[in-house]
Amino acid sequence: MLTLKVFFWICLAIVFYTYLGYGILLYVLLLLKRLFRPSPPLPVLPPDSQLPDVTLMICAYNEEDIISEKMENIRQLDYPKDKLCVMWVTDGSSDRSNELLSQYDDILLVYSPERRGKAAAMQHGLRENKAEYVVFTDANTMLNASSIREIVRQFLDANVSCVSGEKRVAARDEGQIAAQGEGLYWRYESTLKRWDSEFYSAMGAAGELFAVRMSHYREAPANALLDDFMMSMLIVKDGHRIAYTSDAYAMEYGSANMHEESKRKRRIAAGGLQSIWWLRSLMNPFRYPVVSFLFVSHRVLRWSVTPLAMLALIPLNLLLVLWSAGPLYVVIAVLQLLFYAAAAVGWLQARIGRKSKLFYVPYYFLFMNVNVFRGVGYLLTHRTSGAWEKAKRG
Repeated sequence: MLTLKVFFWICLAIVFYTYLGYGILLYVLLLLKRLFRPSPPLPVLPPDSQLPDVTLMICAYNEEDIISEKMENIRQLDYPKDKLCVMWVTDGSSDRSNELLSQYDDILLVYSPERRGKAAAMQHGLRENKAEYVVFTDANTMLNASSIREIVRQFLDANVSCVSGEKRVAARDEGQIAAQGEGLYWRYESTLKRWDSEFYSAMGAAGELFAVRMSHYREAPANALLDDFMMSMLIVKDGHRIAYTSDAYAMEYGSANMHEESKRKRRIAAGGLQSIWWLRSLMNPFRYPVVSFLFVSHRVLRWSVTPLAMLALIPLNLLLVLWSAGPLYVVIAVLQLLFYAAAAVGWLQARIGRKSKLFYVPYYFLFMNVNVFRGVGYLLTHRTSGAWEKAKRG
């Protein structure tokens, strides 16, 4: 019984640390850092005439429905037009994307007739790039007007070689469970990213909005499922920082439904496992003492060990209750039962288009972890291709 108890508490500690304990510990460490070594204020941007040239790159696959809206959003960006090159890279698009984009004379259109995936599309676009700073964004995300300026401001720190903007998720209506669950998750995730960045460096950038300093750029593998994450973490591996700023943000609608959201989660989980293997040297605390702490705590556990620990808690807890290990294990078993019952109610509500925070939060949390296991199958069938399956947005 002692062995069972040890395994049970190890699994419980892993789950708690991954989703709550790490955030608490990181916040305490930040308070100490602010007390003894306050962060300097952000530098002031130079006049417009001295701002650097920037390329805004949009990698797209069959995005004809959103091109007009995206171009209107780009025109509203508050950055000197003569210093901003707008580049669209269409990766094997079979719709009218190229025809529509060819009507704009103020963009650079890079086209690949073969669909090879987003990482390959990025590399294709970068071969045509001439600017030191490249901002990547998705076709279906809309940027705030000052986003480019705020990203450039972060690059004034010489040790910052990648900047991650904030992803914000909107729901078209109150009943859109997938979007509301995703939005809640990203608010929590954004807080952790901000704290990671302030403590040392953000652990990866999201493709909705991030930028790189080309003199420190490293090419991600062409078959990378999380090209943005790999590209940014290779920069960290070289000793540079990823800065996170909520003053530059990308707004997009959440997935149309949970089936579409599952497509995203499976791909992200598969890409996470792929990235962990490729970046395994970052887990060496002797070589990367701070990065290994942040990387394992924020990324590795969530994409690998923690879902297994969460699953193991069920039979371990049941055995301890059956063997009369003590009232504490009965209480924990009841709490687990209530959690899974709430998740089941959330699942039923999602099927009929209803929502309640009391139920959809545990449902979405469980949904994310289940898709980590489904991501293993996705990885086994997509190891040689970085092509992405689009999830329909609301």
